[in-house]
Amino acid sequence: MPKYTEQYDVVLPFLESKCEEFQFSNYDTFTPEDIWQYLIKKKWRKKDIGDMPLHEMVNEIMEMRASEFVAYHQIEGFKGDNWFSGENSDDLEQLLRPTQKKPK
Repeated sequence: MPKYTEQYDVVLPFLESKCEEFQFSNYDTFTPEDIWQYLIKKKWRKKDIGDMPLHEMVNEIMEMRASEFVAYHQIEGFKGDNWFSGENSDDLEQLLRPTQKKPK
């Protein structure tokens, strides 16, 4: 469930339109909710979304480029992954373990 559901419901047609636009660029895995979360977390993180004028929200949605949206998701993916946690900790240990020298 998206945050700020009242505003989300109002701009949903524009979010869907942006998803369709991204599909023309072969970015077909993104949903309106993904775009909404990007806007809240990145574009509007310092703004009071409850008081934002509708025209400003729509303008930012429609001006958004696929490249900035994809770049944001790539960076977030790198931040969230801990490749050597849990079951992968053995791999890290193997990488960092010094090799033993063979006797001559």
